[in-house]
Parts: sequence; structure tokens; C-alpha cells
Amino acid sequence: MAEHQQEHKHDDQDETDKREHDEAEQEVRRLIALSRIRQYGDGVLRMKARAVESFDDDLQRLVERMTALMHEANGVGLAATQVGVLRRVFVFVDDGDDRVLVNPVITKRSSDMEVDDEGCLSLREVRVPVERSTAVTIEGTDATGAPVRLELELASVRIVQHELDHLDGVLIIDRTDAESRRAALAKLRPQPVLGARSI
Repeated sequence: MAEHQQEHKHDDQDETDKREHDEAEQEVRRLIALSRIRQYGDGVLRMKARAVESFDDDLQRLVERMTALMHEANGVGLAATQVGVLRRVFVFVDDGDDRVLVNPVITKRSSDMEVDDEGCLSLREVRVPVERSTAVTIEGTDATGAPVRLELELASVRIVQHELDHLDGVLIIDRTDAESRRAALAKLRPQPVLGARSI
């Protein structure tokens, strides 16, 4: 009995060690992914993306790379501008499925608006309240050029509006209230290093 309990204890410890190791590994992967995503202050985040004209292997590779990065960084959406590519394409998670939208345009939006906190992979720890339409119809194509039309509500509707903003060089701090913007900018501003001297 005692021996069995000892074995059981070892199994529990092994399980805990494995879980902690997996979580640490996942966090390292997240940080590596974030280092590949352009961060606030990078000029490309303020640039307007151009329409995609070639539905080729390069586009397919870009979409695959963006989708992998989005998941590794624990995100739910990622625009091409966030990886330094000025093309009108973004990927996002819609009800558990990975989706891609090329040359997206919102063709219809509800007049009902809702304010909720949003974060951004390019603004790390910052979360600010942003007002968005509660339902939109968005149209574009997939990575092969086939037409896509989505009528979205709930979580996905906020994600596509956020990613579409990225393609126009607009960030969540541009869409929030003045007080939240000030607090976010204070967080984003590089902190002086104590003891550092200018030469």
C-alpha cells in the first residue's frame, strides 16, 4: 500500500513537471513569435497596405506564416502589416476555424455599437476600450482568389474590424478615449534605464 502510494506520488510529480515544462516551452514560443511581429513605434504599422493582385505561392506562404505566428503568439488575428508586409490580407480565428481574408471590405455594418477592451499583438500588454459595430458583413477573397462573404457577430466581428484597421494604419489607441490613450502611451513609452548616461 505504502509503495503504491509512493509510486502514485511520483506519477503526480512527473505530471506536474511535464505540465510546467510544456507551459514554459509554450511561453518561450509565444515570446519568439512576438519578436517576429512588428511592435508599436515601427513605422510600417502606420502605413496603408496595398491591394493584393497576385494569388500565387508567395501569398500562400505569407498566409501560412501569419497563421502559424498568430497561434504561437496566442493571438486571434494578425494583419500582414504586422509582419512588415504592405498587402491587404489578414488571418483570424472564427469560431475555432482559421480564416484568411484578402482585399477585405466591410459592405454592411450594424448601427448597434458596443464598447469592449481590446488588446493587440503589436502593443503587447496594452488593453483599451474600443467601440465597434456589433455585426458586419465583410467581403473579399481567400488566398486562392475565390470570393468570400462573411456575416459576423460576437467575437469575430470585433476581430475583423481590428485587423481591417491595421491594413489602414489605424491602431486601437487611435480608437479609444483620451484617458485610456494617455495611460496606454505611458506604458508603451520606452522607460529610461537607471544609471544610464548619455555620452
